Amino acid sequence: MADTAAPPPPGPPAPGLPAAPGSNPLSRKLNKILETRLDNDKEMLEALKALSTFFVENSLRTRRNLRGDIERRSLAINEEFVHIFKQVKEELESINEDVQAMSSCCEDMSSRLKAAKEQTQDLIVKTTKLQAENQRLEMKAQVADAFIAKFQLTPDEMNLLRGTKDEPITEDFFKALGRVKQIHNDVKILLRTNQQRAGLEIMEQMALLQETSYERLYRWTQNECRTLTQESCDISPVLAQAMEALQDRPVLYKYTLEEFGTARRSAVVRGFIDALTRGGLGGTPRPIEMHSHDPLRYVGDMLAWLHQATASEKEHLEAMLKLVTIQGVEENIQEVVGHITEGVCRPLKVRIEQVIVAEPGAVLLYKISNLLKFYHHTISGIVGNSAATLLTTIEEMHLLSKKIFFNSLSLHASKLMDKVELPPPDLGPSSALNQTLNLLREVLASHDSSVVPLDARQADFVQVLSCVLDPLLQMCTMSASNLGTADMATFMVNSLYMMKTTLALFEFTDKRLEMLQFQIEAHLDTLINEQASYVLTRAGLSYIYNSLQQHKPEQAQFDRYLSAPDSLLMSQLNFLLSATVKYAK
Repeated sequence: MADTAAPPPPGPPAPGLPAAPGSNPLSRKLNKILETRLDNDKEMLEALKALSTFFVENSLRTRRNLRGDIERRSLAINEEFVHIFKQVKEELESINEDVQAMSSCCEDMSSRLKAAKEQTQDLIVKTTKLQAENQRLEMKAQVADAFIAKFQLTPDEMNLLRGTKDEPITEDFFKALGRVKQIHNDVKILLRTNQQRAGLEIMEQMALLQETSYERLYRWTQNECRTLTQESCDISPVLAQAMEALQDRPVLYKYTLEEFGTARRSAVVRGFIDALTRGGLGGTPRPIEMHSHDPLRYVGDMLAWLHQATASEKEHLEAMLKLVTIQGVEENIQEVVGHITEGVCRPLKVRIEQVIVAEPGAVLLYKISNLLKFYHHTISGIVGNSAATLLTTIEEMHLLSKKIFFNSLSLHASKLMDKVELPPPDLGPSSALNQTLNLLREVLASHDSSVVPLDARQADFVQVLSCVLDPLLQMCTMSASNLGTADMATFMVNSLYMMKTTLALFEFTDKRLEMLQFQIEAHLDTLINEQASYVLTRAGLSYIYNSLQQHKPEQAQFDRYLSAPDSLLMSQLNFLLSATVKYAK
């Protein structure tokens, strides 16, 4: 065994005995032992290591009992091994019994399962069928859910569209309404399939829901428009969305615009009356009626307020209809603005008529006429020609002021002709001519500063000049009719010169200036002829031919004239006002 220790080496041979040669067994064993290399014999090493555990004393007695000790130790180990394996055997037998029991149980379960399988075969078949049916139903349920999601509204969307009378409209309402429109368009696909009945039912349902929604939206929009009665109003984004939705219902869309126009018309009329009588908040600006003593400012303030109000109302409508995409939006805006501003036409007309009929003077009448024409052009540029009533009112007042203006000029011309003044001693322009030219200068100056279109200004210029200059020329001619030829020519040149210098400051007078220049030259020719006759008579040259033939002393008088021609100038020439005319001839 591994635990058995090697026997001790034998002692030396007894004395007197000869050493046996290699045939001695003991010697052979000893030699074998000595030749053994323990480093390579692992079993021997293990045996010696086991022997060292219990062979602790190397004595004769222990050496003699070594075999018995080893055998007893081996027996104890074997008994211990048998005892341990007995326990293992018992455990294995227990396990075997358990395995046998499990095998019996499995066989029993197998037989029972087999019997159960035979008994539940129909149930399994039915279950398989039901599972397949369940899958089909789940697929149908998914299709049905997708169908409902695409072609039906949620309860919340239904509540939003139907709502209550006092419930406000929100952006969610328009989302739900857009969903209804989308469903109504998508359901047309069903009508091309075998699901025509479902498609017709859904289409009918959506159509009814649309009508209900549009009716509710129209009522809400109508109420919102009725609240816009303040002078300045804010158009909410929801109202703009409502108008965008109502464009699909032209009748409701039109009624809503009319409701808005009615509300804003009352607001504009009230604002105009307040501006006339009360002024702004805190008295700034002051009431327009306080400037009624100044006709031009009075009329200008009223028209300026109306122009601002018209532009503001157009901006309100543009904000309300900014999302509308149908054609004719601009025409709708102009039409509603015309309806809104129609309310102020009557008070505006009455007040302007009072100013015009009071005849504040030709110049003021002409300025008012130009002012009315300017605002007519400006407002028509904002609202086009659809605001017919307002533009007609302004045009009527313009024509009235223009008519009274020309009546005033005609009356002034009639007075000139009724009482023709004699020319002054210096043959200069008469006081009536100066007054009329001053009036014409003021009229033309106001005309030049007006902002009416150029072609209209030119037409007015021609009419004004005809109304003033022609009577002036006739008056001057009648005034000079009783004068001598030289005096009449001098007076006419001076008068025509004053007219020319007045007209030269303004545009559109080229034809009149040319006509006046021709008349001045004609009268200058007459004056030159008179001057020549006067010189010949005073110089004694009427008989020049005789004098030249007879060499009379009268030739000396002509020589004196040539040396100092100014000495024989007519006194009338000194009265000429124009230095250019005086020394040109």
